[in-house]
Amino acid sequence: MKGRKVRLTDAGIGKLKPRTTEYAVWDSEVPGLGVRVRPSGHRSFVWHGRVQGEPVRRTVGPAALMTVEDARKRALALRLGTVPRKAEEGSGALLFRDFVQNEWRPAYRRRCAPSSCRFANRVLERQLIPAFGRLPLDAIRRTDVERWFDTYSRTAPGGANKALEILGQIMNAALAAGHVRTAPVKGIAKNPRPKLTRFLSAEEIERLHRVLDRLVDEWPSRRQQADIVRLLLLTGCRKDEILKLRWSEVDGDRLNLADTKTGPRTVWLSQAAQTILARQPRATSPYVFPSPRHPDKPLSPTLHLWHRARKEAGLDDVRLHDLRHTVASQAVARGVPLSTVARMLGHADPVMTLRYAHVGDRDLQAAAERIGKSIRAAMAGGGEAPAEASS
Repeated sequence: MKGRKVRLTDAGIGKLKPRTTEYAVWDSEVPGLGVRVRPSGHRSFVWHGRVQGEPVRRTVGPAALMTVEDARKRALALRLGTVPRKAEEGSGALLFRDFVQNEWRPAYRRRCAPSSCRFANRVLERQLIPAFGRLPLDAIRRTDVERWFDTYSRTAPGGANKALEILGQIMNAALAAGHVRTAPVKGIAKNPRPKLTRFLSAEEIERLHRVLDRLVDEWPSRRQQADIVRLLLLTGCRKDEILKLRWSEVDGDRLNLADTKTGPRTVWLSQAAQTILARQPRATSPYVFPSPRHPDKPLSPTLHLWHRARKEAGLDDVRLHDLRHTVASQAVARGVPLSTVARMLGHADPVMTLRYAHVGDRDLQAAAERIGKSIRAAMAGGGEAPAEASS
């Protein structure tokens, strides 16, 4: 495997970008030691050399779990022939990849929604298997997990948090099965994430609606994307639930969603939402919003119209997912109980709905103020409360 030769450093390895094909960068200090970078972004130390006259090509270990100095020591040991050929297989304990494939994955599929399974598979194939797959379960240390997590967090802090959750579930399952004595993920702090509680006001909703109308008038082919945005705002559904909506899931005044983040659920439709669905053309596609080029597939998740509409409406800080928050905030502000809001949004964990509790608190504060004025007026003998008594 050809490639340039430099003095490898941990910082330099972290900056190596994946390409369309696999490539390697070789160390100028230890002959034969290099870093292999795959198109997936996975980086691993490799050593190519000769031992007792025989050519040897070995994977030293994942770069996310080893420092350059550790890799140099191991490469020198390989060069001297002091590392047994089976050393990388560890103590003979069950390998991480084998446990995931044979024990954890089957159990996970039985209890989780298809969308959750797909997400877990992506995390496994892109991050966890490349980093830990060849290691015995009892050889995975907390320092290994922290090093991998820190490396991943530099480029995708949110993704690293989610991957850490999956790894924690796997290692807890291994602990329960008796494959390990401790769970190395326990106690590792996640990356802090901003509290995303952006809601659209009534004026902002109207402004967005006007912009969508104008953009569709300018180019009628934009109507499909505009209807998706409006449907998200009217239903509180997640983006994928609408983008991948099938006609078989539309049942008059409700949606019977078969595959959501928390499993199958029913979404009740307002008259406005029903009107949007009714005007979608029914063709041969099973999807309500099919791809124009490939009708057998749903529309691309990249909604270009949303980014333009958001900018022109002066809502640059609003994410598409904030439309879902807006539905919840409007419901709570109008006295809808949090338990009902949780069912509307399909929250499996009631804690997720509690973030909207403060929206209802504003109405409670205003009600308390009105009641206080009334009682104070009664205490004053039935007259009106003084205008200044509004504190």
